[in-house]
Amino acid sequence: MTIRVLLVDDQLLVRAGFRMILEGEPDIEVVGEAGDGRAGVELARRLHPHVVLMDIRMPTLDGVEATRQLARRELESRAKILILTTFDADEYVVEALRAGASGFLLKDSPPEQFLDAIRIVAAGDGLLAPSVTRRLLDRFASGLPSPNPQRIEAFRQLTQREVEVLRLIARGLSNAEIASHLTLADATVKTHVSHILLKLDLRDRAQAVVLAYEAGLVERGSLAAE
Repeated sequence: MTIRVLLVDDQLLVRAGFRMILEGEPDIEVVGEAGDGRAGVELARRLHPHVVLMDIRMPTLDGVEATRQLARRELESRAKILILTTFDADEYVVEALRAGASGFLLKDSPPEQFLDAIRIVAAGDGLLAPSVTRRLLDRFASGLPSPNPQRIEAFRQLTQREVEVLRLIARGLSNAEIASHLTLADATVKTHVSHILLKLDLRDRAQAVVLAYEAGLVERGSLAAE
């Protein structure tokens, strides 16, 4: 399958650089570009990309609100959103993850990591840069709001094993690592993850990580030294 990618960044040179990297890959196609969040949302609705590379700070509509609007429009666009930022400890990234982004990547990441990130997000295989994500959430966890009562009630639907899997997801472990840690088959872990997302009404595992912090399943600062 060819991965359809939409570039959303207000800097033309940045978009040109990304396009140059992506156009050399046989399994990736750049289907469009936008210079602000509002145009990005409209293009995503029309072009149906698999992945949207979304800058976090743009005029007209920033990356957080654009992500939120795309997440609300899942029936029109099921694109996975990869937030691009120049900061590895930016509170806006947390808001983007809460809004529905599938992960984030620093703009100065090496090309091979950039390409891997797109393929990982397109496949739905987990949160990117888990160590950076954990540091970021540890830093801003005190400012995260408590989940609404409906989400608290939904937690009671989780089995003991599902809660255990959710804690490991929040630690940044992949499905394979969780399977090894719990001595389970990969397929069993995938089933648990699917049930967690369904029961908690979450878009993907990135939101599951944020919710685990919000609900206190992961103690602030407990992962910083890992």
